[in-house]
Amino acid sequence: MAPPVDVLVVCIDATRGWTEANRELEAGLRRAGASVETVLTGPVPRVRTFALTDLTQALMARRAAARGIARHHPRAIIYCSITAALLWPRPGAIFLDATAHENRPGRHGVWQRPMESRRLAQAPLLLPWSERSLVHAPAQRAPAFTLPPPIEVPAPVPDGADRDLAAITYAGDPVKRRLEHMLAAWHRARRPGETLTVCGLDGFDPPDGVRSAGRVSRDQFRRLLQRSRVFLAAPQREDHGIAALEALACGCRLVTTAARGAYPALDIARAADPRLVGDDLAQGIRRALDEPAGEYASVVARRLAPFTAEVMDRQLADVILPRLLTGRPAAIRA
Repeated sequence: MAPPVDVLVVCIDATRGWTEANRELEAGLRRAGASVETVLTGPVPRVRTFALTDLTQALMARRAAARGIARHHPRAIIYCSITAALLWPRPGAIFLDATAHENRPGRHGVWQRPMESRRLAQAPLLLPWSERSLVHAPAQRAPAFTLPPPIEVPAPVPDGADRDLAAITYAGDPVKRRLEHMLAAWHRARRPGETLTVCGLDGFDPPDGVRSAGRVSRDQFRRLLQRSRVFLAAPQREDHGIAALEALACGCRLVTTAARGAYPALDIARAADPRLVGDDLAQGIRRALDEPAGEYASVVARRLAPFTAEVMDRQLADVILPRLLTGRPAAIRA
């Protein structure tokens, strides 16, 4: 029989953002010296309601975790998302962007919220992506250590290099991302010759002044971001917003609604240029294109410092793995 692994990572195959976050977590654990195995649910079927969606995903995560436990005999488990932990076969740490107490109000979270309260108290550790991820969580919960997925900061665009794209957005879920709202704002704001590039959709028929890039890889998306001056977002609520953080890292100016939720890119955008945050997206677009704030890039660079792989590696090696594998805090290195 193979020796036990240090950490089993349990992941739901749900969204591109979560897939990339899971991959970064596994890589960080390995860099920190842990042996790691990952189990995946496989593709998740689409069902009609939030409650049924979460039940389907939680059952699939339970089965995947049980297979991984039987095969790898892990010393510790990390469940990627609160949903993955709801029906766990064995307690583990929870890597999460938001809670059901926040994003499953009313009937949408009728069974998830009570179960979540128990899991947040039973977990050995909570690993929220941001300081606001647990704002709406119950007071009785496990120790928490912030662990944002790292955002890769690409090599800077050379001085004088053209940003030939006026604006870009990601609309993988056009309803959640409020694509129609963004298109209406762009129609009001754009000038002749300016184009909004929409990523993440197949079969999208763009109106005048808009072009569709279709579904793009992460590297392709970053290259488009590096050519763009503005990243446009219109969420009403945002859990974490990896695409907006990547846009800031690639040098775009973020024009966004003041969405509810953890949404760390919102704080960065407000600090860099509060004129670009608010309900009037059209006005924000014109200000970003015509009157850019001079200190925008330097403010963003400072605010993105916690979102690096180096910070994740230190947190995993110095704090999280010692607690997971021994149950005791480690001495923090200076």
